[in-house]
Amino acid sequence: CVIDPDFPHFIGLFITFWLIICEVERCVGCARWMTPDSCNLCPSSLFSARKQEIIKMTEQLIEAINNGDFEAYTRICDPGLTSFEPEALGNLVEGMDFHKFYFENLLSKNSKPVHTTILNPHVHLIGEDAACIAYIRLTQFIDGQGRPRSCQSEETRVWHRRDAKWLNVHFHCSGSPAAPLQ
Repeated sequence: CVIDPDFPHFIGLFITFWLIICEVERCVGCARWMTPDSCNLCPSSLFSARKQEIIKMTEQLIEAINNGDFEAYTRICDPGLTSFEPEALGNLVEGMDFHKFYFENLLSKNSKPVHTTILNPHVHLIGEDAACIAYIRLTQFIDGQGRPRSCQSEETRVWHRRDAKWLNVHFHCSGSPAAPLQ
């Protein structure tokens, strides 16, 4: 049996052409060979999608705060939400009443623009139905004298998925109060 010396080269070319024709490529996340359609089914892509979902939910929650929209806030938060935050003076707060006070007396009455940026979000996925996100929250606002200001806080939020819906069940805020006092 004689093997043609060009045979390995031929196999390499054949595989290359097959990969091009079938649009098969390596998934960046898991390094498996797959088509672009099947790549979104790999574990790495699913993790990335869930992490993006947590970031999006966090952005929606902060948008509700910035807009003074307590109804939207309550749809995103668990009724038994617990928190440590500067406004609570180091005490653990449970439930929505503490937050409702700020929405009714400060946030909903603010007619000046507020813009928040989430910096360096880091998401930990904890099983299928829980996640934790840590980030820097940079809030820009106009103070009582009409001057632009910024405040920064460090936040961690714990999310739990119930009935296919993510709810914020706990958060910890360090640094400046999240609601700019004007």
